[in-house]
Amino acid sequence: MPRPGVTPAFATAMAAKVIRPFLLFDLQFKSEGLYLWTGLYPLSWDGKTWEGSGKLLTVSGMSEDSEVNAKNVTLTLSGVPSTVLGYALTDIQRGLPAQVFLGLFDTDGKTIIANPVLAYAGRIDQPTLSDGGETCTISLNLENPLVDMNRPVDRRYTDADQQMDHPGDLGCGFVNSIQNFVSYFGQIPSSVNSN
Repeated sequence: MPRPGVTPAFATAMAAKVIRPFLLFDLQFKSEGLYLWTGLYPLSWDGKTWEGSGKLLTVSGMSEDSEVNAKNVTLTLSGVPSTVLGYALTDIQRGLPAQVFLGLFDTDGKTIIANPVLAYAGRIDQPTLSDGGETCTISLNLENPLVDMNRPVDRRYTDADQQMDHPGDLGCGFVNSIQNFVSYFGQIPSSVNSN
């Protein structure tokens, strides 16, 4: 069964003897999005211009399995000028969305076959920087949303917790009084000590 969003043209191109794949990286930062692809020149798709990163960008950890696992993907951009280092330190924010698309070129090597398929979606984690003087290397870990299933949820059914999400809601206003509430089913006992 094909992946959702796969067009007939894309499926036909994937079944061909020779395929011309490429990857597109949509990374959202605080101030703007960064759009990279694995080619050498600017590429237009989806109303955006994707900057070519060529051999400077490596991808690791990207796989598709039959098991449900929270696998992360690591993007490593090498040869980055040190002047960009400050941008990487201030504009990259944990938790913002990141997507990786798999695309295919037609036989001419320039025309994109409609439409690139979403290969990975996650959130940006803390970057790892290695400064080598004139250039640096930035490694960006993309976290799978399944990681959240391993994190504890520190939420309670209290009025204070309810007010964080829905200010003014009275639905949990009496939760604290339930702890001391005594209810009798059937006939009310004649004394407190009787069973």
